[in-house]
Amino acid sequence: MIRTHALSTPLSAQAASELRSGDVAYLTGFLLAGREPAHQRLLEDLERGSPPVELEGAVIYYVGPSPMTPQRPIGAAGPSSAWRMDPYTPRLLQAGVRATIGKGARGPEVLTAMRLHGAVYLAATGGAGALLSLCVREVSIAAYPELGPEALHLLRVEKFPLTVVNDSLGGELYAAPDLDAALHG
Repeated sequence: MIRTHALSTPLSAQAASELRSGDVAYLTGFLLAGREPAHQRLLEDLERGSPPVELEGAVIYYVGPSPMTPQRPIGAAGPSSAWRMDPYTPRLLQAGVRATIGKGARGPEVLTAMRLHGAVYLAATGGAGALLSLCVREVSIAAYPELGPEALHLLRVEKFPLTVVNDSLGGELYAAPDLDAALHG
C-alpha cells in the first residue's frame, strides 16, 4: 500500500526511518541544491572541518536551477541524474545529510551508506522541471557564488512532490522483480 507523508526540513532520523520505497512525500522547507562542482567543494570544505552549511538533517536536491522568471524565483527546477553525485554521497550521508533527491538509480556504495546512516533517496519527476518550479518559493546562494549557476543554492519549497525510491532499510522501488521465483516459486 502506498503511503503519503508530509515532510519538513531539517529531516529527522525518525521521519526518514518511517519512509518506505514506493511511498509518496510532499516536502516543505529548505533544500540544498547543487551538482558536481558544488559537491566537490562541499566535500573539500567538510574534510577541512569547515562546511559552509549545516548538514545534519539536510536534504540535497541534484538540480542546476535555471534563472528566475518575472513571475517566479526560479525557472525550471528538474532533477539531475543521481548517479553523477554517487562519488560524493557516502561521505555527505556520514556527515548528517538525511536525504538526497534526483532521478534514476543509485550505486551500491550509496545504497550501503543509506542503510548505515539512516538516509533515504527520493525521486523528483524527470521532465517536469517547469511544474516542480511551482513549488519553489525562494532561491538564494548558500555557498560558492564563484561557481555561477553551479553554486550551492538554497531553495525554500512548499509541498514539493517526491517518491521514495530507496528507504533506510534497503527497500528499493527500482529493484527488478525475480520473475523466475514469481512464476515457479
